[in-house]
Amino acid sequence: MPDWIVSLLQLLALPEVGLSTVFVVAFISATLLPMGSEPAVFALIKLSPELFWPVIFVATAGNTLGGAVSWAMGLGAHKVVDKARHTHTPHPRALRWLERFGPKACLLSWLPVVGDPLCAVAGWLRFPFWPCVAYMAVGKLARYLTMTGALLWVFPGGLPL
Repeated sequence: MPDWIVSLLQLLALPEVGLSTVFVVAFISATLLPMGSEPAVFALIKLSPELFWPVIFVATAGNTLGGAVSWAMGLGAHKVVDKARHTHTPHPRALRWLERFGPKACLLSWLPVVGDPLCAVAGWLRFPFWPCVAYMAVGKLARYLTMTGALLWVFPGGLPL
């Protein structure tokens, strides 16, 4: 591996830069891009166990902000469709059951595969922004605590290389 790549990887592993890296990875993984942030969170916690809570909170903040962007994309898409059709877009039956739950449905934003699109659907359905963000944050915090705790339980001493 070229020296510059090794140097870059070492720089990104430093706690000062690692937290911002976790934020960016968590943010990007909460949009509709297929990417997971758990490996970055787990790696930084294994490198610097004293940063457990800062890493969890930074990852939660980044992931929640990414979910808020997805919410805004869903709202924007709905407005564009309504404007193009010159009418209000009816909701398919599959979305109507989400309307019963309202912003509380965003608690499920932590789920793999369906969680990130769920944030966009919440925007599409015009759920109130701040309650959605609050429920996203709770769900995402629970996911990071659960996933990181499980990984630390499975790999308590260190990863076999």
